[in-house]
Amino acid sequence: MIAHRIKITVFSKEEEDSSKIKAAFLELFPFDLEKEKIDLIERTAMGFNEKHIKIYEVLLEKNKHIEEFINRLSNNLSNQTKELILRQAESRLDDECKFYLRFSKDKWIDEKEHWLTDQGNCFHIKISIAAFPKKREKAMEIIQKVFKVKEQK
Repeated sequence: MIAHRIKITVFSKEEEDSSKIKAAFLELFPFDLEKEKIDLIERTAMGFNEKHIKIYEVLLEKNKHIEEFINRLSNNLSNQTKELILRQAESRLDDECKFYLRFSKDKWIDEKEHWLTDQGNCFHIKISIAAFPKKREKAMEIIQKVFKVKEQK
């Protein structure tokens, strides 16, 4: 087991094309959410200057869905991105064994590229690592396996 749950979120600002962002968000999943009976939660919040923000959120809790999502994510990452994730892993993992990744919304929408970012205009991924015992060291071992760099042929 890799994780207990994964929460994936993206925001769509009032001036952005929310249907385009929602479609790109759904492309992150290697399965049809509706067929798998996974809820796509859509909320609206108030942002700066009284502007509305749409929030799209999916929570994966079944091991099958978590593994499929993680495998697809890992397979779509370049070795360079995996190396960066592994270098930054300590700072991306909190004391509760939650691992945080952010991928550029624009890079994914425009180029279908998983581009790691620290900016807010992104797809947020929060992975509750299934470490036993629940310690950072065990969680880091799982992260190392998931984002292992593949040998070049």
